[in-house]
Amino acid sequence: MKSLTLLSPCGILGYGFPDASFAYGLSQKPDAIVVDAGSTDAGPHKLGAKTAIVSRMAAKKDLQRIILGGWSLKVPVIIGSAGGSGGESHVRWTMDIIEEILAEHTSCTPKIAIIWADIPNQAIIDSLSKGKVRPLDASSLPLDEQILKQTTGVVAQMGLEPILDVLEAKADIIVCGRAYDPAPFAAVGVFHGFDLALSYHLGKVLECGALCCNPGTTKDCMLGTLYEDCFEVYPCDPKRTCTPVSVAAHTFYEKDHPYLLHGPGIAMDLSCCTFTTVAKNRVRVQGSKIEATKVYQIKLEGARKVAYRTIVVAGVRDPLLIDRIDEVQELVRQSVQEQYKELDALSYTINFLNYGKDGVMGSLEPEKQAGHELGVVFEVLAASQDLADALCASVRSTFMHYGYEGRKATAGNLAFPFAPSDIPFGAVYEFSVYHLMDVDDPRVFFPWQWWKKEARYAQIG
Repeated sequence: MKSLTLLSPCGILGYGFPDASFAYGLSQKPDAIVVDAGSTDAGPHKLGAKTAIVSRMAAKKDLQRIILGGWSLKVPVIIGSAGGSGGESHVRWTMDIIEEILAEHTSCTPKIAIIWADIPNQAIIDSLSKGKVRPLDASSLPLDEQILKQTTGVVAQMGLEPILDVLEAKADIIVCGRAYDPAPFAAVGVFHGFDLALSYHLGKVLECGALCCNPGTTKDCMLGTLYEDCFEVYPCDPKRTCTPVSVAAHTFYEKDHPYLLHGPGIAMDLSCCTFTTVAKNRVRVQGSKIEATKVYQIKLEGARKVAYRTIVVAGVRDPLLIDRIDEVQELVRQSVQEQYKELDALSYTINFLNYGKDGVMGSLEPEKQAGHELGVVFEVLAASQDLADALCASVRSTFMHYGYEGRKATAGNLAFPFAPSDIPFGAVYEFSVYHLMDVDDPRVFFPWQWWKKEARYAQIG
């Protein structure tokens, strides 16, 4: 029976995975090693600041094992959303690490291809003028030329089409810019002639590593095998269990609908899927369906700097203060505003997060009863770091000694776990671009090139 096996080392490149699990995965002779490296789960900061999701040390540790493992089997290695956000700076950061690894292992000489995912502002402006760009969600996020100028760069999620071209060119390592998470996995299946729906559904399961297991984790390896009418998934670690329920549950992961899933140019329908145990720790999935969308759309992502942040972490244990924490914090906020009357109160923001009361859910928290102590995080957002630092220092000192009814001791209201207590955070970013854009050609905004050292200086696009 025709089959194809994919090895997913972990949920995000740099999260790590056990050597024993990876060795088992390699022993199964996979046809490709595919790893997702990106996410917007942590918000817009990494994209806007052009920094990686994981540390360089963690990325190198994973990349070295993956690259050498792929080279030993002579199978392609595909990295999706390089560097976390998949922009040019993130791809080049990833390539610096790969170059270092290859310099340390000179017998490993792979052909490396890069697929860029950076979208020129003018292309977006042109599409806006034609009504081909719309907000992704119900927030109706505005977008115009001025907002694009404030944005540090826009990336788009590529589908599988650009990756198919590079597989055809027989690259050993494919480093993708921003990619739809399942697309690098699906591309391998489709390239080898397997069903599009099954290939994408398998990619949906594998892109998070062993998160579809019990216990689930993104820090372990998974294998998936495509057949003509189904696929099967199974963990590389014998301590993990893969069940129909765990795999079906992960199919629902990160979706706004239980069984409908949209991606670049595709709409998946998983309502007729079946999940069946076929061997110990091995689950078979059948019934995945897919249709091409009437219009091919790619998701655009961009972020802009909006403020600077300073934070303080403190503890409160006085039951009198805990009972009146919201009232006292509002009085502290008003006191600082009075102290800085020369500043427009709308030009900065003072926030309090009370962990142990409503720090996670805020006003939506149904349990209103606080515990015997609170962890209080207060933050100040302002137009500059110096101003955020100054305002935060005033919030801290005011809060520290604020007199409230019934207080007996005046030594201080807050306990600080760290010194210095005030922590300058740096720039704060928000998503300025989170839109869908219609495209006529799924490849046109995702050019690829063979990597050479001089490519770091080349003009892309």
